[in-house]
Amino acid sequence: MKEFVFGHKNPDTDAICAAKAYSYLQNQLGYETEAVALGEPNEETKFVLDYFKEEAPRVITTAAPEVEAVMLVDHNEAQQSVDDLKDLTVTHVVDHHRIANFETAAPLYYHAEPLGCCSTIVYKEYKMHGIDVPAKIAGLMLSSIISDTLLFKSPTTTDEDKKAVEELAKIADVDYEKYGLEMLKAGTNLASKTEEELISADAKSFEMGGKTVRVDQVNTVDLAEVFAREDKLKAAIEKQSQAEGYDLFLLMVTNILDSDTRLLVVGQPTDVVEKAFGKKLVDGKMDLPGVVSRKKQVVPPMQKAFEA
Repeated sequence: MKEFVFGHKNPDTDAICAAKAYSYLQNQLGYETEAVALGEPNEETKFVLDYFKEEAPRVITTAAPEVEAVMLVDHNEAQQSVDDLKDLTVTHVVDHHRIANFETAAPLYYHAEPLGCCSTIVYKEYKMHGIDVPAKIAGLMLSSIISDTLLFKSPTTTDEDKKAVEELAKIADVDYEKYGLEMLKAGTNLASKTEEELISADAKSFEMGGKTVRVDQVNTVDLAEVFAREDKLKAAIEKQSQAEGYDLFLLMVTNILDSDTRLLVVGQPTDVVEKAFGKKLVDGKMDLPGVVSRKKQVVPPMQKAFEA
């Protein structure tokens, strides 16, 4: 019986590429799967798919009309998953995030490790099962790892992530440093994007202290270029928050060249943000030198501040 494999909503490169890589692996192991996506690929991911001549997965919003069971990669939290997750059987999860708002009625296969990228874990699964990695799949996985670790600049990076990229680069026959910088820069082409697209492209929702906190991350090589649109960004955030019920919206604008982030905060309670990072907001903004990771440097201190 066919199963879908997919990553989280507003998919980044890892969410889409890990799904493709894991679907291929499971098909080699005897399952019938299809990699799908819960949103359109972003500019960075389009660059990756074009580079390795791989088709973009089709986009779905619900899965139950077509399948009864699914495999999740790069997420587990229900609010980040397919809309009808409660109507499906989850048979597999491969993830590198915290576990929250997730439960199943039946036993499942769950592989989670605190690594920098889900695709690093997927690559370990290939090794564990003795399945050869095709060059194209190797390219997708190394792209995911470079994306999630910002070419090893993120504090989420582990030695296993670095080793995986080195090995996968040999299989894919690419210079990962040169290719990685080109790939990351491709994802910073923001001029053609609307404010609505910018605040949605890499956004995730989290339940904290009874509040819905939305955290979006935009990568750039020029903070000033993004903040020249600050008023329009705020208006778009306020409109979306009202429509979707977000209490607090944090927009991380990250300069990938110097590994710094400027936070734009809209909503309440803002004092929790100040408590989390030990700084005062100035006109709804806060500079966070050295902060590049939502998973490790933003969500945990926010969660702690809400619980304090």
